Amino acid sequence: MKRQEMVNESQDDLAHKVLKDIKAPADLGLLRCVQCGLCTSMCPASRHSEYDAREIIKRVLDNDETIIEDDIIWNCFYCYTCHSVCPVGNSVCEVNQILRQMAIDKDTGKKQIESFMSFADSYLEEGLGIIPKEHYNQLRTDYGKHWENLQENLDDVRNDLGLDSMYLLPEAKETVDKTLEAIGFKKRVKEVKDVRNRK
Repeated sequence: MKRQEMVNESQDDLAHKVLKDIKAPADLGLLRCVQCGLCTSMCPASRHSEYDAREIIKRVLDNDETIIEDDIIWNCFYCYTCHSVCPVGNSVCEVNQILRQMAIDKDTGKKQIESFMSFADSYLEEGLGIIPKEHYNQLRTDYGKHWENLQENLDDVRNDLGLDSMYLLPEAKETVDKTLEAIGFKKRVKEVKDVRNRK
């Protein structure tokens, strides 16, 4: 059965909303899920947190829209292990991407992406993403003195490796700025900040 046959415009349960989303691949096997549990058995997030890949799909198929507001959807690593082992071609990580976007559209997910606002600000100002400052402490823990050395000597390290400046030329920055405006990136960043400022 082709996806177009499965996705009827009159069907508006959560599973069909996911399948109709522009990010859903044409061959997503969501409606073919038999709840075998292979996704959960192989999922690193399921192994190391309360996240349960199989349960995510069950709730979508049960039309449980509370999944959109459940913090558990943010535990997916997007490693695509679930996708690689699913016998019917389903992909929990792709379903999660759509659920997260639904959460962001409803404002409930905006708090989950707040820590990336410093990345967004840098992208808007320099046309270059940076590691959000909120993650520095963890990087210090993980990399120790090497993290501090890299931060302090990044320009020297890039120069030693023969790399150009990581900053955009002014004319490229203007083009990136226009592109970010046209695709709605600036508007989305403002929406997330507005939610944060309302608190």
